[in-house]
Amino acid sequence: MLTRRRTLGLLTVTPAAATLLPSVALAREPDVFQNPVAINAIDPVAYFEQQTPVPGQAAHARRWNGAEWHFDNEDNANMFAANPEAFAPVFGGYCAFAASRGYLAPTIPEAWTIYEGKLYLNASLRAQELWLRDVPGNIAAGLGNWPGILG
Repeated sequence: MLTRRRTLGLLTVTPAAATLLPSVALAREPDVFQNPVAINAIDPVAYFEQQTPVPGQAAHARRWNGAEWHFDNEDNANMFAANPEAFAPVFGGYCAFAASRGYLAPTIPEAWTIYEGKLYLNASLRAQELWLRDVPGNIAAGLGNWPGILG
């Protein structure tokens, strides 16, 4: 039977031994939901201009905030490039309801809301329904969790 002192001695690591151990890096989620293009390759400007999700095209791509964004047309791409914060979804395009609850979830194009000039996406129509029950409260909760939930 090992004594307590010997057991504790087995659990300690000398500085020299620590350099031989592999380092563990905790992965951080990207700032923008990508699948593999930002927000499922949906044109974020179209939510504002056409009030519907519109698939973007690679021919009208722009890079911003570590992600590739696709747009339906060159005008939308240029509008976004001129002021991306005005069109990019809050919480990086991750589910706004999930962010309000302290975790990340992917989104679908059909579950969206524009509230006070900002775009919010949700993981499902059910999540959108829950989101809409208290949009200001959910926004405040999500902002309190963001960006810490990225990891």
